[in-house]
Parts: sequence; C-alpha cells; structure tokens
Amino acid sequence: MVFLREDERLDYLLAEDLRIIQSPSVFAFSLDAVLLAKFAYLPIQKGNIIDLCTGNGVIPLLISTRTKANITGVEIQERLYDMAKRSIEYNKLDHKIQIIHGDLKEMPGKLGYNQFDVVTCNPPYFPVTERTIINESEYFAIARHELYCTLEDVVKVSSQLVKPGGKAAFVHRPDRLLEILEWMKKYKLEPKRLQFVYPKSGKEANTILIEGIKDGKPSLKILPPLFVYQNNGDYTEEVKKILYGDK
Repeated sequence: MVFLREDERLDYLLAEDLRIIQSPSVFAFSLDAVLLAKFAYLPIQKGNIIDLCTGNGVIPLLISTRTKANITGVEIQERLYDMAKRSIEYNKLDHKIQIIHGDLKEMPGKLGYNQFDVVTCNPPYFPVTERTIINESEYFAIARHELYCTLEDVVKVSSQLVKPGGKAAFVHRPDRLLEILEWMKKYKLEPKRLQFVYPKSGKEANTILIEGIKDGKPSLKILPPLFVYQNNGDYTEEVKKILYGDK
C-alpha cells in the first residue's frame, strides 16, 4: 500500500515495471526525463550516481533497473521530495536509492567533491529576467524557471560532484545549446555526445541531450536524430521502446 495525498495518483513506468506517484497540480514527469534516463551512460555493476533536480524521483526509478550502482536524487521542493521518497519506498528500492531534500548548490559540501561516477540533471529550462511573467503554481514555477538554480549552477555543481573521467548528462532546449557548451567547457565537462530530439520529421528540434566527461579530451559526437512522433500522431517505434520496453 502507498499513502496518496490530495489529487495524487499512482502511475506505471511500463518499461521498468515500476510505479510512481504523480500529481497534475504539483508535478508529473515529462518525456524529457525519460529520454535523459535512457541517454545517460550508466555503470552496470557498481558505482555512485546522482540525479539533480530529481522532482518526483522519476530518473532514479527509471535507471534503477539498468544498474547496480547506488543512486542519489536531490530535490529542493519538500512536496516533490516527499513524493519521490514515497515512490522509492513503494517500489522497495530504498536500499538502492536515496532521496535528499536540499539545494543542489550545497551538495558538494555535504556529499563531497569528485564522489560520483555519473551526474544527471533535467534542470529548469527558462531563465528569469525582468520581463519574465510567472503566473503558474509555485511547484511548476520552480521546476520550469531558474528561480533557485541557474544553468551555470547546474553545470558547475555537476562538475564538482563528478569524478575525473566521470560523466554528466543533461537535457535542455536547443536555444540554449551554445550557453550549455560554454559552461561545460568552463567547468571542465568536455562535451562528448549530443543528440537532437524532434517532435516529428520536418519540424525543428525542441530538445537536446548532451553528455560530457570530466577533464575529457575534445571529441564531440553528434548522434542520429530522435523523432518522437510519426506523421499520424503515434509515437515512433524508437520512443515506444523507450516508454514501453520490448513488451
């Protein structure tokens, strides 16, 4: 049994045969998180992985079936942290996944520098400027806008947490690609793999997946494009496999 609050529901992560707590008014994960979980390099047998801006814990849950490594999720919003923690407990994965309630900028000091083999992050996409109008719920605003952490914060902290030779993977928007590359270069996360995600054939890319290696040598690979939908509106076979597995 699992305790559900207010309008929370228990959804399936079909490919992984797990369940996750979601809420339409608080937080529900997007396809971006699923794509990042599939894209990121994972040590199979052992190691330490940390997911920043973990939300309701979707990425730790998704990657838990692909690795025996220890997984840590960090979330600043207490309500989302609570959702993640209950989901981990419901799936009986609290021996493998730890969820921390806190500010990602404090994690190097709390958890130690150069301690993780892999860092993943699906950060807020939108910078806050004088012209920014935020008229949505506090939960969504914090998840979508850089109210508590900037893109530079995310890349800097990822570099501080990951071991030399370790990998950091991010999902973001194409219009911020050059900025991401600049921050990754500055903080010695050498970009190594980049993939553009398109809504469907003939449309502009609306998502990027990028991975860097701490203190790596320059050598960037552009992976084949990923298309989410077919022209008839159905998911492509590649995305179906990511979402539903080989069932």
